[in-house]
Amino acid sequence: MDSFPQIIHHGALHGVTGSCHELRLSDESGILVDCGLFQGDETPPGKLGSERGQEIDFPVGHIKALIVTHVHIDHVGRIPYLLAAGFKGPIYCSEPSAVLLPLVLEDAVKVGFTRDQRLVEGFLERVKSQLVPLAYGQWTSILKEGQDIRLQPAGHILGSAYVQCRIRDKNGKNAGTSGDSGEIHVVFSGDLGAPYAPLLPAPRSPYRADILVLESTYGDRLHEGRRERRKKLQGVIERALQDRGVVLIPAFSIGRTQELLYELEEIIHRSRHLFATKGLPWDDLEIIVDSPLASRFTEAYRQLLPFWDAEARGRLRSGRHPLSFEQLTTVDSHADHEYTVNYLRKTGRPCVVIAAGGMCGGGRIVNYLKALIGDPRTDILFVGYQASGTPGNDIQRYGPGGGWVRLNGQKYDIRARIHTIGGYSAHADRRNLLNFVRRMRRLPREVRLVHGDSEAKEALGNQLKTLGINPVIF
Repeated sequence: MDSFPQIIHHGALHGVTGSCHELRLSDESGILVDCGLFQGDETPPGKLGSERGQEIDFPVGHIKALIVTHVHIDHVGRIPYLLAAGFKGPIYCSEPSAVLLPLVLEDAVKVGFTRDQRLVEGFLERVKSQLVPLAYGQWTSILKEGQDIRLQPAGHILGSAYVQCRIRDKNGKNAGTSGDSGEIHVVFSGDLGAPYAPLLPAPRSPYRADILVLESTYGDRLHEGRRERRKKLQGVIERALQDRGVVLIPAFSIGRTQELLYELEEIIHRSRHLFATKGLPWDDLEIIVDSPLASRFTEAYRQLLPFWDAEARGRLRSGRHPLSFEQLTTVDSHADHEYTVNYLRKTGRPCVVIAAGGMCGGGRIVNYLKALIGDPRTDILFVGYQASGTPGNDIQRYGPGGGWVRLNGQKYDIRARIHTIGGYSAHADRRNLLNFVRRMRRLPREVRLVHGDSEAKEALGNQLKTLGINPVIF
């Protein structure tokens, strides 16, 4: 007879997208943690000739609940497919994620399924009816079989959480091979943030985890400190503006965009009496955010002030507005977007554009790239992970050598300068991930590394061995 609990991975096993993990408690009962979209080369072939490749290819009849760690598309983008496959159970998430998730899914449905507003609204009403917001730090019983969950801040984006699962039998007795408490504790890290991420409090390790499912996105890298990366960001922008061109920053609409705005407001505030380049004071540098979704998320961020960290709330009390400052221009309508792209192509006006489409595979950043990637005055700054097979990865790899990239099926020569600041990742680095494990009072007996390339998993795995842990690497 099979022993339970079991962990089955339905995504992010051999890469960094499509996060979806099942905790099976019996033949008739299990839960999912995340149900994310695959991206780039990690997208599996579609069924029956479909080009999507995102269909749910595992049984869902026994799935009693879905737990969402955070609302990035590679963690929630397959929820429409999950509901279409017949899932009708509760969707547990943090209180901020309950506000943000409908915005993400509305955009995902419009891009991937239909723009029929009636159908979109019907889908969103169904999602909202299944949402169950949970406060951080409180145990909640979710299954009759004897499972409690607790969400703890993960410091990745607003609302992000890691999930503690406490499993016991109906009599509160030993649910497996746990220790002296008669319980098994399984922890799903989701995506962990760096301790110095803007706006968010740093994640704290749980007391214990018998089994830990741990992300490893940057398990082979070390990020710069916050002061160093802000200095590097300022330096890149100042050098880029010397020829009075445009600085393009591809960014995901939620998390990265708001963190960049927060850091740029700080740079402008500190340098308000200095020049970004000759004839252009920092105080006059226009920052353009071109993404309707990012604008909605930024407004939601402003409404979720209780979940900001102490530093960010202190800036507000001092009269500053880190997500809505004077130099910020927001582009919403498609007509305004087209006008802005054409204006910058003709004039080359020096400015910073943060546009939707973090890996350059879609979103408004693509039109900016088409218009400006062949202009040597343009600078493209990457501040987030670029998955293999995405245009962003190709630009990052081949751009410095004067290569080309394919955008919407057409080849474009890369004449723009390419920059990368890894420290602005919202992910923890190798040191942060190791500390998350090391600081547990009771170390895991099993660590399963997911959500990372093979090199990242191997590097992090070697570090975990120094703690006496031999991780499972797929």
